[in-house]
Amino acid sequence: MSAPIHTPARSETVASESDRGLSLTEQYSVMASEAFAPRRGDIALRGLDLIIAGAALLLLSPLLGLLALATLLTSGTPVLYRGERVGRAGRVFTMYKLRTLRPGAEARLGNLYGEELSRRTEQEVTLVGKAARLTHIDEVPQLYNVLRGDMSMVGPRPVRPAFFYRLVEEVPQYWQRLVVRPGVTGFAQTRITREDSWEDKLIHDLEYIADRSIRLYLRVLGATMARIIRLTLSGRNR
Repeated sequence: MSAPIHTPARSETVASESDRGLSLTEQYSVMASEAFAPRRGDIALRGLDLIIAGAALLLLSPLLGLLALATLLTSGTPVLYRGERVGRAGRVFTMYKLRTLRPGAEARLGNLYGEELSRRTEQEVTLVGKAARLTHIDEVPQLYNVLRGDMSMVGPRPVRPAFFYRLVEEVPQYWQRLVVRPGVTGFAQTRITREDSWEDKLIHDLEYIADRSIRLYLRVLGATMARIIRLTLSGRNR
């Protein structure tokens, strides 16, 4: 069974931070900073992040460059997608991906979720984007975020600020995802689908945060690679 995350008393912390005039999201960001208790293994996990992300980025750069050129020639600029995401302790950062959707797609899809998002996203995918999404090569630019320290190879997937602001209101425990860096892949992504609820995903995210270790980190990476291979062979991208 997962060990509980050590956190300050929620009601007392929220009350004290509210007295300082902070919004709920700002209060939860402070709570996440206070709740984060570094472990001896966290240094090793960060070392693995740097080694794996650096090696993978170097190895995959030629293929990424070819797909970027193909994107430029077939659907113009921008080649990279840049989107704001919420990271550890509530810090907002810019996440990078190879653009696989038509320009302006995020504005058209931004408020959608679940099955509707999946259906509408497929209508926005470019020709090059289909190939990139099939092999998940579009996610490779996130390795730069890992090297920068915005993300980890494994952790809860980062969400858009608009979703986060809503979720901290609707799901009281959601702030606990902020105690670690978000991941390129996560425990939830190896177990459930994008159509599952935020609450279901949170259960798996909190399990990883509580039990994080080198063994679990490598297990999630292995399960992610197996899933990518399985989906690629089946012709599915997500």
